[in-house]
Amino acid sequence: MEETCSPGAVHLKFSEKYAHAHAQHYFRKHRKGMSHRFTTWREHALARRALALAGDPRVVLDLPCGAGRFWPLLAEKPERRILAADNSADMVRVACEMQPPDLVKRVECFQCSAFETGLEDGSVDNVFCMRLLHHIIEPAHRLTMLREFYRITRETVCISLWVDGNYKAYRRRRLESRRDRGALRNRGVVKCRTIEAEFAQSGFKVKGHFDFLRFYSMWRVYVLDKG
Repeated sequence: MEETCSPGAVHLKFSEKYAHAHAQHYFRKHRKGMSHRFTTWREHALARRALALAGDPRVVLDLPCGAGRFWPLLAEKPERRILAADNSADMVRVACEMQPPDLVKRVECFQCSAFETGLEDGSVDNVFCMRLLHHIIEPAHRLTMLREFYRITRETVCISLWVDGNYKAYRRRRLESRRDRGALRNRGVVKCRTIEAEFAQSGFKVKGHFDFLRFYSMWRVYVLDKG
């Protein structure tokens, strides 16, 4: 069985880059070009299905919220309470600056780590975690985060990551086999059976999953049930 680690001991090197200028670039990047717009459209479609499978939760924590890319989707339910947090205070600031004011009014923003949120047990109905888990290479770090999510959610988690069993994962494995073994890795593919075992170790049951493009793309969104 994999062990967790102290939440305060987890530091992801890649997270240091999200200063104000990079956060603004991140916001604009997903609005440029057909490829990025298609990706955003498809991710919103998967997230909408995942939230529906999760029972359209009323209190959702968007973590990490980034530049607020999923806020319009989360706000589609007028009765939903939206909490949004990110490890980068600059990301939260840019989200509040760049998103429409009427939308920002709907969102309760704060800064925190996904490994140690500071929230009370059972604070939210759902933890909505997009585009983070593929950055977490160490199993102990993944378990630490998943157990924090288990602690703070009352019901479900929607979470995305890169999984194996598709063309893109095959390509990435070949690419990584040619890289310097000592090079820093800040993104990685996880085997489906590995991550699903980690979900179970954290106390979750898999309620379902949705693939970005089955057999081609690495992206998968899981819906986890606290049970």
